[in-house]
Amino acid sequence: MLNNNTNFHNFHGVPAEERLHWRSFLVKLGADNLKGVKNEELLVACHKSVYIVYTVLGDVSIYVVGKDEYDELALSEVIFVITSAVKDVCGKPPSERLFLDKYGRICLCLDEIVWQGYLENTEKDRIKRLIRLKPPTEF
Repeated sequence: MLNNNTNFHNFHGVPAEERLHWRSFLVKLGADNLKGVKNEELLVACHKSVYIVYTVLGDVSIYVVGKDEYDELALSEVIFVITSAVKDVCGKPPSERLFLDKYGRICLCLDEIVWQGYLENTEKDRIKRLIRLKPPTEF
């Protein structure tokens, strides 16, 4: 929990011993900067040659982290697709409860957008089609 916001962490490619550092860093970054930020207003930071683009959507804080070709411009595109997908699944900027209720479907969307740490899909209609192809038992 962070300022009554839900945080979703997926540390693909980050060694286990570094995850606590990154989790702590992101929580502090959000606590210092996300108060009073409007829905989907993007903030950008750089830490240890890694770019972070982050925002708030309803009660949810969203952080997208990358390096090399995933600079702040590429990450801005990724976070836009993620926020659009979350709003589509939830029907609106989510409360913490709504986000948790729709968590399985949100994860399916995230898997279609970013796969094993690489940007896979950015087209909204394609993402919707792909998650409809998943068997209902995966929700």
